[in-house]
Amino acid sequence: MGLNVAIARSCRRLRRRWRADGEKGSAAIEFAMVAPALFLFIFGIIETGVIFFGSAMLQNATDDVARQIRTGILSGTLTQAQLASDVCADVTGLISSTDCANNLKVDMRSYSSFGGSAYPSVTKPDGTVDPAQLVVAPAGDCSVVLFRSFYPWQIMTPLMSKLLQNTTTGVYLLSSSAAFRSEPYKSSSTC
Repeated sequence: MGLNVAIARSCRRLRRRWRADGEKGSAAIEFAMVAPALFLFIFGIIETGVIFFGSAMLQNATDDVARQIRTGILSGTLTQAQLASDVCADVTGLISSTDCANNLKVDMRSYSSFGGSAYPSVTKPDGTVDPAQLVVAPAGDCSVVLFRSFYPWQIMTPLMSKLLQNTTTGVYLLSSSAAFRSEPYKSSSTC
């Protein structure tokens, strides 16, 4: 009789262990069903945050160069390469200096008044920047200036590129702009 009781106890313990292991297995199956949506959501949050951070960095650098143009520190005949180099010098962190120098595009237009200014599109139908539409006009003191910069941001997560791209080429085009009237930095100028 003692042997049968011991065997019965062992069988009950074994059944309890199998039931507990079965519940652990169902949790793993449930997680496997939910995991793709969870990871897609997490990657989406991270990727969107990185894009916003890159956009803020580009806007800050554009504002710094625009301030130099507005105050006359950068004046005279400016080139796209010079302006792009100045913007790239202020962009730090996620955008490497080599990528910035190769991919950053700038556009600067000068007008005599705010009423005569325009905000022309410089993008192609696929959403990328059309280099033929970019202009760097000389900006003197007391002129209204529109300064814009564009950077094609590579989306890091391949699954997110279809959801986050704003071009048809799989990139997110970061853009920033500054519109201002330059100061009368020459002593004979009045605005």
